[in-house]
Amino acid sequence: MQAYELPQDPFNVIITGVGGQGNVMASRMLGDMLSRRGLLVTIGETFGASQRGGSVMSHLRISHTATWSPQIPAGRAHVVVALEPTEAVRVLAAYGNPETIALCNTRPIYPVGVLSGASAYPSPAELREAVGALTAQAWFLDATDRALEMGNPILGNIMMISALTALAALPVERDDFEAIVTRTLPADKAAANLAAWDFARRHFVCP
Repeated sequence: MQAYELPQDPFNVIITGVGGQGNVMASRMLGDMLSRRGLLVTIGETFGASQRGGSVMSHLRISHTATWSPQIPAGRAHVVVALEPTEAVRVLAAYGNPETIALCNTRPIYPVGVLSGASAYPSPAELREAVGALTAQAWFLDATDRALEMGNPILGNIMMISALTALAALPVERDDFEAIVTRTLPADKAAANLAAWDFARRHFVCP
């Protein structure tokens, strides 16, 4: 299948979140879709803690011509997709720059320190201010809240990937996503994933 043009080559994407949010699944799915378009995709993953709730970060390096190191250099991410809002701040500080596109899921997951009362979680306004100080291209999406309305919070990661492929002009189409989910998931789960993808394209695609 013919490859489409990339915004940059290599195009560097980081998908970040915490354990249990489907971060790894989202990165693999995006990589599979891009590979269907003839692109070379290298994925590197880091885990801040092995248990559920620890930080998880996937680096994707996408190219027409070369296989790159799986680690994106500091300050060189073109896009950061954060499934948890404080992870957006942490990753942008290390890998972002003023031109990095940031997509931030608004639903917080409170760490143990916050749940125990030992520390405070930033307010939504504080998080928006912190992200805005790191990049001028930030969008905040209520992906998990909308996924809960569809009956499964894990569909939030599908919504984030759908919004990413449109906003970052990645060479991925709905047919690519449909081919993967229908091959790997039962019919009912594939239908739910496609509904989440379509919802994001209708409601989350930003100019």
